[in-house]
Amino acid sequence: MTFGFFRANAGRRFVSVALAAVGVVATPVLSQAARVENPVAVFSGIDKITGRITNFDVYIGETVQFGALQVTPKVCYSRDDTEAQKVTTFVEVDEITLDRKIRRIFTGWMFADSPGLNAVEHPVYDVWLIECKAKSDVPPPEDAETKADTQ
Repeated sequence: MTFGFFRANAGRRFVSVALAAVGVVATPVLSQAARVENPVAVFSGIDKITGRITNFDVYIGETVQFGALQVTPKVCYSRDDTEAQKVTTFVEVDEITLDRKIRRIFTGWMFADSPGLNAVEHPVYDVWLIECKAKSDVPPPEDAETKADTQ
């Protein structure tokens, strides 16, 4: 009889150990979504006087003029295609005043999924982030071509 009891306990121990091993294997591994750094930020801007909306590509570190505004993205992040997209850019926006002075009107993060959160709101122009991308139809600035050739 003792032998049968021992055998039954041994079976239970085996099942417990097996379930514990399966539990360890079945535990999901949480990982951070990989942040992808992109060379191009895509903005949209509206001229409130004409009502015209314009989309424009800007290379990281390049300054592009939209009306009286100068837009300079410093970084543009997205996530790989397997993750839910979170597109962000850190950008500086300057205004060229009527007396030809440059005045910083915005420095900070913009979020493509919440354009109203940190969009640049100016009396005449508004600018917001649309997306980040790896390539543009617009040729890169000469500085970027020179850096790419030397690397």
